[in-house]
Parts: sequence; structure tokens; C-alpha cells
Amino acid sequence: MGLLDEMRAARRAAGANRPRLPETDDTGMVPALLFIPDISGFTRFIEESESPQAPYLVADLLEILIEANILDLQVNEIQGDAVLFYRLGPPPTVRELVQQCRRIYLDFQNYLRLVERDTGSELGAVLAEQMLTLKIIVHYGAVSVAQIREYTKLMGRDVIVVHRLLKNNVTGSEYVLLSDGYVQTQSAEDLARSFSWTRLLHGSTFYEHLGEVGYRYAHLSPLRLLLNSPDANPALPSRGCAIKVRRAIRASAPYVLRVLTNFRLRPHWMEGASAVHYDVTKVGRLGTSYKVDVFQGQIDFQAVQRFQDDDDRLEYVEKISHFRLFPNSLLFCYLETVDLEHCLVTLEFRYGHIASRHRLVRFGQLRRMHRFLGRSLQGLAAVCEKK
Repeated sequence: MGLLDEMRAARRAAGANRPRLPETDDTGMVPALLFIPDISGFTRFIEESESPQAPYLVADLLEILIEANILDLQVNEIQGDAVLFYRLGPPPTVRELVQQCRRIYLDFQNYLRLVERDTGSELGAVLAEQMLTLKIIVHYGAVSVAQIREYTKLMGRDVIVVHRLLKNNVTGSEYVLLSDGYVQTQSAEDLARSFSWTRLLHGSTFYEHLGEVGYRYAHLSPLRLLLNSPDANPALPSRGCAIKVRRAIRASAPYVLRVLTNFRLRPHWMEGASAVHYDVTKVGRLGTSYKVDVFQGQIDFQAVQRFQDDDDRLEYVEKISHFRLFPNSLLFCYLETVDLEHCLVTLEFRYGHIASRHRLVRFGQLRRMHRFLGRSLQGLAAVCEKK
């Protein structure tokens, strides 16, 4: 066995425990959906913000894009300001695709609104002057799939096409672009019905070595009507996508806030929490992430905002990640002073969608979450009133 054969054998052995790839045709190609959400305004934001928090915000936004996945897409690459998703096999219906685009756009924009309203922060000021938004590129074609150790590499002409389509003749910075490769898999009636909320326009761009590539595109701006108004609470994807519990606690609001923001105390009041993991050198900073062992799993939290409104109501917000049942969710904690020794505490859980297509399952998950919040708030009261 030569050196090249030995290297190939070692590579096959390294990937032996990876999931088996789907059947390929005679050319070794597999049909695949390629889906790229790209953050518009990314480069200018990083260069002009001059804030050390800017890269962390972009990282949060990329995570928002990944968690907004409702089409069982796989992440192939994260490329600075964009994520390349793929799904092998038949294409999703245009109705399913539009639902995915709406979900990813609304989750992205609502999280930006949460950061932007903090006018006292550097990031909030920069976001008020510069617009970060999304464009989404969708293509359907054939790819060659190679497993290189733990990495999946997509290759082929259609991978080049979807990347080239990021540079196109569409005016504007927030839109969804569907290549002819995808459009041809759907009926004209389904396309018209699924894009009834906006205009689906024709376009094409000439690319060297590829020739003229046709596509249809629609601006996402009409979806801004579904975002929260400036006077409303931000980050709420739509009315009804929230669960709220409330309780009076015999302790001052500042004291309860100290308990809420003390990661070490989280297992003492959160139902089912047994341990917490965090970097002790970063405690107390906004943007700090920590993990909580809850029941048989683990959920990631990140402190994203501490806010005091004009009525002196304290507010503390955490982003929740890797929560399989409720992707892209947020926990809002409101504290209103009643008197020097009492406050009213509200825990409000906001979510973009529930990870189930079955109505009864979703109903059961909502009931369990409401019960979880109620018992956690009861535990918080018990800890605060021990002093």
C-alpha cells in the first residue's frame, strides 16, 4: 500500500463513525436545498461601531439565525456574516420556505430591537444610526458531499451558484432571492399564493463562467409591520407568543434583582436546576453566558440587558439558547417597587415558535412551561424572603 492509499484509508477510518450519506446518482451528486441568510451592513457596522461588543453582537445574531431553523436544515459553514445551510433530498414547498424566511427575519429583527432600545449603550447608539438587516438566498440543485474527518464539505457548480448569488442586481438590502433552480420545483399558483404579502419580481445576473442566472426575489420590508412598535415591549415575535407569571415578594426590588443576576443562586430557585457553569471572571457583565443543568438536559443563558424605565421599573433580560422546545427564546424579569420591603415580580417567557407541528404537543409544552415558570417564581420568592 502506497502513501496515498494509506492516507485515504486513514481518512475513511476517521469518518467511519459519521452518519451515512444519502444515495447518490451515477455522477455522485445529491439533490440539495442551499439556503444562505446574510447579514446586510455587517462590514460597515464592525468598522464604524468602534465597540468591543460589536463582534459579540454579530455572534449572537448568527446564533439567532441558526436557532430559527424550522426546516431541519444542516449548518455547513459560518462565513463571517452569513450561514450556509443545506438540506439533502427533495425541496421544501414554497409555503414551508416562506415560513422559514419569515421566522428567521422576525427573530433577527426583534433581537436587534431589544439591543437598540438601550440608548445608553454604545451598541444601541450605533444601531440607531446604521441598519443591520438580512438578505436570504435560496437555491436548489445538486451537490457532491464529502466527509473529511468531522467536517461535511459540499462541492459542485450549484454551491458556486448560491455563493455568487449573494452579489446580484437586486436593489435594497432586505429581501429573499429564489434561484430558477428552486422556482422550477414549484407551481406558479403556489408561488403566487405564498408571496401574497409582497411582490415576487423577476431578475437575473450575469456571472463569469456561469453565464446568466435567473431568479425571483421579494423584499422583506413588509414584514416590519409584524415587528413590535417602538412603544411596545421589544423582542416579542407576535402577540400571544409569551407566557407570563406574577407574584408579590417580600423583599426590595434591588435585592431581588441581585438574586436574579447571581448565577450561583440559580439552582436554589429555578425548578429542576441542579448546577450552573460559568466563567467566574466575567460575572456581572452583560453579555455573560452560562449553562444551567435542568432536569435531564442543559440550557444556555446569556445576560443581554439590564434596564430601568421612566417609572423606575427594573428589567433584566436573558437570551436562552439550545432550548430544543422553544428556539430563540427570551426571559424577561420585571420588578416593580410596591414599598421599601415589597415588590411585584413578573417573569415573562417570550418565544418565536414551538418546535413541534402537532397542536396537542404544542399545547402541552406551553402548559409545562407555564408550570415551570410559576414554580421557579415561587422558588425565587422563597430565596429572597429568607434574608
